[in-house]
Amino acid sequence: MHVQCLRCWRWIYPSEGCKDCAIAIPVQPYYAKLASNASAPERPAEAQQTLPKPPTAAPGSAPKTSEGWDQVAAILQLEKVYAPHRERFTAALRKWVMTRTLNEPIAIMDGRYITEMRTAAVSAVATDLLARKNVDVLAILGSGVQARSHFEALTLVRQFKEIRVWSPNNAKRFAAEHNIIAAESAESAVRDADVIAVVTGAKLPVIFGEWVSPGAHINAVGANRPTWRELDDDILRKSRIYVESRESALVESGDLIAAGTIFAEIGEVVSGVKPARQSNNEITLFKSLGTAVEDIAAADLVYRKLARV
Repeated sequence: MHVQCLRCWRWIYPSEGCKDCAIAIPVQPYYAKLASNASAPERPAEAQQTLPKPPTAAPGSAPKTSEGWDQVAAILQLEKVYAPHRERFTAALRKWVMTRTLNEPIAIMDGRYITEMRTAAVSAVATDLLARKNVDVLAILGSGVQARSHFEALTLVRQFKEIRVWSPNNAKRFAAEHNIIAAESAESAVRDADVIAVVTGAKLPVIFGEWVSPGAHINAVGANRPTWRELDDDILRKSRIYVESRESALVESGDLIAAGTIFAEIGEVVSGVKPARQSNNEITLFKSLGTAVEDIAAADLVYRKLARV
């Protein structure tokens, strides 16, 4: 059985771990059972590596170091498994939350829902930090699960007088479900909007700089491949760009590869290392690609909340 490293995204053997990222996964009996039906043989036991000793933490508390988080991230690699009958890798739509020593699973969660919510939550953090305080109009391009989660999350950090949605297929249905306005075009949705969420599956730009008003904030969530774009060059030139991770953004995002420059990671803004919005007229852009630590933090939050019930 192969799994995918959540740091570098290479396909690896779980018994060996990712040598490049120093993440190893000891094979427990339940892993071996999964592997017995997979197409790729397991590496011999002598090839196994061991995880670093878990950091000291009080019972029930989360590890505070990156090594501790790596242990949790390692088990999340099992989210993607090979399905021989489909002849392709497929998402298992689950996330395993483990004890810090990886001795036993403590929860299995729907990975799709975790990812849906954490993506919107990070956009909401970026919006709270980067958007102007006084805003009136929110524009959403897209009508899928991320459009829904962004509608819910962004309205928690700003009060909008008007919300518009545009989608090539389901804008009217989405608008009716959420009691908002269905725009006739992407341009009519974006014109004069203060906050814009681009959550489409587009491979070519769907939003253009001439549509975007001074002072707007953009959350761009789609186009997560090096050859895909959802923003035109004009937007990239006009915007102050923020990301989750410089390293991954300049490799994975076609938009940011085209831009060639990033002002800050959003974590640097949270920690006060880099500034947020500098004026009411500048355009701020948060390009979201997602990181493993966001899934880990979200899963940990859900587990801890349920553990208190």
